[in-house]
Amino acid sequence: MAPDLDEIRAALESERVRLQAAIKGVNHEGSLEEETGDLSIGRDDHIADSATETYMRELDDGLGENAEHLLGEIEAALGRLEEGTYGTCTACGKKIPDERLHAVPWAALCVEDKRAQEQG
Repeated sequence: MAPDLDEIRAALESERVRLQAAIKGVNHEGSLEEETGDLSIGRDDHIADSATETYMRELDDGLGENAEHLLGEIEAALGRLEEGTYGTCTACGKKIPDERLHAVPWAALCVEDKRAQEQG
């Protein structure tokens, strides 16, 4: 069954809003000391606390980077919808199978070209 482009657009826009909120939630402003309010960060008596806070910040940074990457893919998919090229592989020009578009609505590549990209 061919994807309903209005449903795809709504799903992409919903995912965009979700990702924007996630990015906002993991962005850190200021230093770790300012964020935690702990003036002892970096001192020996709280090294475990400091390590945990540092790890959590690095984890948030990684999640934020992933969300930003996915957000870019979603924005590109919305652009392809507007251009009328949605569902066409950007590498080979073939139609992306409906099953793939249902599973990954922001897909820009057919399965073969995605595999080649990941291996290359």
